[in-house]
Formats: sequence, structure tokens, C-alpha cells
Amino acid sequence: MNQLARKIRATVSAVAFCVAAAAPGMAWADPMRIAFGDIATVESLHLLAAFERAREKGVDVQVTFLKSEDIAAQAVVSGQADVGVGAPYALLQKVKAPIRIFTQLSTLQFYPVVNTEFYKEWKDLDGQEVAVHSRGSGTEAIMQLMAARNGIKYSGISYVPGAEVRTGALLQGNVKATIVDSSGKRVLEDKAPGKFAFLPLDGVNATDEALFANTDYLAANAKDVEILVEAILTTWREVAADPKAAAALRDQYKLLPDATPEMVADIEPYFTEAAPAVPLNGGGEAAARSDFDFYTISGALEGEAKDLKVEDFWDLTALNNVIGRIGAK
Repeated sequence: MNQLARKIRATVSAVAFCVAAAAPGMAWADPMRIAFGDIATVESLHLLAAFERAREKGVDVQVTFLKSEDIAAQAVVSGQADVGVGAPYALLQKVKAPIRIFTQLSTLQFYPVVNTEFYKEWKDLDGQEVAVHSRGSGTEAIMQLMAARNGIKYSGISYVPGAEVRTGALLQGNVKATIVDSSGKRVLEDKAPGKFAFLPLDGVNATDEALFANTDYLAANAKDVEILVEAILTTWREVAADPKAAAALRDQYKLLPDATPEMVADIEPYFTEAAPAVPLNGGGEAAARSDFDFYTISGALEGEAKDLKVEDFWDLTALNNVIGRIGAK
């Protein structure tokens, strides 16, 4: 076992032990271990609520927060986690890992941004360093795609998990060019008006985050997976219909207890702005086809989009069963 694999196993095992130790009263025999390669923030509030609703239906969801999406994906591949959060297209194709995406959580809604003291437009980033969320993430794919479209090449890419972390790094001057979410965009515009410029994106529409799992796990735990998918879709639809519902869910399930007043105030504006990026039907085949177009252009996937097969990347069984019960939106 190489050093990276040992580190991944040790990290996930240690956190899993802490979770188990913190909840000695739990008696479920088969927990659903979810590896989340990010920190819990306002933007993940509806997902955390969906996890709580799945627990109410009898699924012992145990979430481990890891440093990046690629570590979360490796945790699923190595068997240290059952379900991962991310968009592991490159891993699926290049490593042929026995995992499949089964529900789309969000589409890309990001904003490339630069400190105007140094850069003004895309061409100014030629030969410069940029920061993204993690290796293989949607944020990296966007920045690589825009580099290709604008005929530039970065000197390097640094990986800084968490949109809030990258926003703070911009304000502190530690990062000069990166990509943030809508909450970060509002923070930058509020705290430093005119200091930052948001670079244009044209025709970018693809999966930002999805749920994926080992194929054996999906087959052996079909009922639990469907419960989770239904919890997600019903929560997504509730929040999309009324963004105020996200704050109510936070109160109901006592989520993000350490959130600052500023973060709490940002919940409704965030979900109001994020509504177009929240898929109400879990993505499915149409999302997979759109992803093939985007990720082949950006370089995360190899080959022609038309030649890629949905079944090589997605398992639609649970999603189709749930849509059959609750209907499409």
C-alpha cells in the first residue's frame, strides 16, 4: 500500500472511529458511511437536512468530512466509505473504479474572480497561478476550460477546499485569482466593492456535485439508497419552492450550530440565487449527457462525448424508481 493510500485509510478510519465513539447509543447494524470532501457550510444545508430525513426513515447516515473531493472518492474506492459527494468522472474513466453516480445534487454555479490590482481579464492570467476547490472538481474543470477557450496557460493550480475559504483568502490577499460560489460573490461585493472583477463564463452547464457509490453497495442496499434519494429530491423541491424553508430546516434539525449571524442571514439569499442550480429530478440521463459535453471539452474526460455511455458512469436504478413514485418536476 502506498503512502497516499495509507494516509487516506488512516484519516477515514480515525474520523469514523470518532463518529462511532461520539454516538454510543446508536444500534444500527449497517450504517451508510458518506464521505464528504468539503466542510459543512450554508451551501450544504439542504443536503444535511436530507441526511436527517433519511435517518428519520431508518437509514443510519454517518457523514465524514474530509479535506477534498479526491480523498472522499478514494475513500469510497477503498471501501472506507459507502457513498461519496463529488463529480468523479475522471476517476471513473481513467481508473475504471467500480463506482457509479446515482443522483445529481447541483449544477455548476461558480464565479471566476480576480483581484483587479493584478488582473483585469482572462488573458491576464496567462502564466499565473489560480486556486480551485480540489483536483478533479467542477471548479478545476471550469478554470481549465476557460484557459483553453482564452488561449492561456496557468503557471500552476493550487487546491483550496471550501468556497468560503477561497473567499477569505481573496480578501486577505493570499490568493489573487480563484473561483467562488454565489455566497462568496456577495461577500466580495459587500466587503470590497470594486476590488474584484468577475470574469465571464459562456455556456457552462454541468454537474458540480453528485452522490456516487460502489456498484456492489448500490446493489446490496437498494432500499436505503432509494430512501436517501427520495429525501434529497423532496428536500430540494421544498427549498426550491420556498428558499425560506432552508432556514426552517436548520432550526428543525439544529444544523450548523456554530454558524455566525452573517452566515444565518445568508441562508435565504443563497438558496434564492442557487435555485436554478438545484436539480429537482436528480439529473439522470440528460445530466449525464450534458456532463459528457462539458467534461470532454474541459479535459476531465477523454474521447468524444457522443461515444461515452451513460451506464459506464451512472446507475439510474434508484433515481428512476424514486421518480416513478414521487413524479417528475
